[in-house]
Amino acid sequence: MEVGVRWASAQNEFNYDTLATSASAIIFLCFVPAARDFRLSVFLFDLTAIQALVIGWAPLVSASFLFIWACNWLGALVPWSFFEVPAGELAAPTNDINVTTLLALCAAHGYAFAGFDEYRGRYPGKYLKPVAFLLPINVLEEFSKPLSLSFRLFGNILADELTLSVLYGLVPVGIPIPVFLLGLFTSGIQALVFATLAAAYVGEAMEVLG
Repeated sequence: MEVGVRWASAQNEFNYDTLATSASAIIFLCFVPAARDFRLSVFLFDLTAIQALVIGWAPLVSASFLFIWACNWLGALVPWSFFEVPAGELAAPTNDINVTTLLALCAAHGYAFAGFDEYRGRYPGKYLKPVAFLLPINVLEEFSKPLSLSFRLFGNILADELTLSVLYGLVPVGIPIPVFLLGLFTSGIQALVFATLAAAYVGEAMEVLG
């Protein structure tokens, strides 16, 4: 999946643009006061308790929400187009399908681990519930979860940035501003949706054989 500028090492290739903007998001979280606000922490812990049923998974849910929120807002607020790169262009990290896929896989590993930790060797038996002949559908559903998480986030952020680019090209002043504000709102909503679904999947994995 070639996106932006690529840096080849001995064995791997990396996206320079995505690495740079992801690092910017992490630095942003380290210094912005809102990321350390007590009320936000309480909200994320409550979200985890409601969805995942166990507060111990709050770090996974909170980290997912904060990182995606920072990536989305930096993509909307920072004029990355002013920074010239040899090829491609800088944009929100979540505008890269590789990033959203990695985030979805982290969530998938999280709820799979939660299920195995809760039920040990009995956990694969969930694919035979409620009846055994539904095994193929249950396995397909398991693969569809990270797919839906990654493509939903990627598609929404990409569509938002493309819409703004087209509007700024057609009407540079006035009309794009409401769309920009709507984009900020939906960027936060997408972070919340991802975190909520990740917590819900953890809760589902822990109660499926209960």
